[in-house]
Amino acid sequence: MIQSKRDYQYYLEADRLAIKKFNSKRPRLVGDEVWIFLRSLRKLEYMINCKRGPFWKLIRMYCKVRHHKLSLKTGITIHPNSFGPGLAIFHHGTIIVNSNARIGKDCQLYNCTNIADGVKVGNKVFIGPGAKLLNNVQIADGVRIGANSVVTKSFTEPNVTIAGNPAKKISDVGTEHHYVGGTDRMLL
Repeated sequence: MIQSKRDYQYYLEADRLAIKKFNSKRPRLVGDEVWIFLRSLRKLEYMINCKRGPFWKLIRMYCKVRHHKLSLKTGITIHPNSFGPGLAIFHHGTIIVNSNARIGKDCQLYNCTNIADGVKVGNKVFIGPGAKLLNNVQIADGVRIGANSVVTKSFTEPNVTIAGNPAKKISDVGTEHHYVGGTDRMLL
C-alpha cells in the first residue's frame, strides 16, 4: 500500500515496467489508455493514503472523479489499495475487482476477469482472460490461472497452474521462472 511519495513513485515505475513500457516515461494520449488508468489508480491511492486536510479533500475528489471516468472509458473497475506494485494489464475491457480483494505484487491481469469479495492473491500471479475468482478464495504465489477458469476453492500450493470450471491443478509449472514482473526489473 502506498504510504509516501517515495512509495507512489515506486508503484508508478513498477507498473510501467510490468506493462513493458521500457522506452517511455509518460503515456501517450492515444493508445495508452490502460497505462493512464493505472497512473490514475496510483494517484488516487496516494491521495487517499497520504494527503489530509480541506485543500487535499478537493484534490482527492477530483482524482476520484477522474478515476471513475477512466474506469468507464476502459471498462476496468479496480478500487484503490487492492493491488501491490507491478500490476500489468495489457488490454482494456471488462475487468471487475471487488473492493475487498487483495492482490500481491507483480500480478498479470487480462480482460473479462472478475475477482470477487474477500479474495486474497499472492505475488507473481498470472490471471488469464475470462477467469473468475469467487468469494474468499486464496491463491498462493506464482500461480498461473488459465483462461476462462472458475476458481471456487483456495489453492495454497505455490508455483502451479490451475484451469477449468471448476479450476483444478493441471501442472506443477507456475510463474516462478516464466515471468519477471515490474518489481523484479527494478532490481536488475
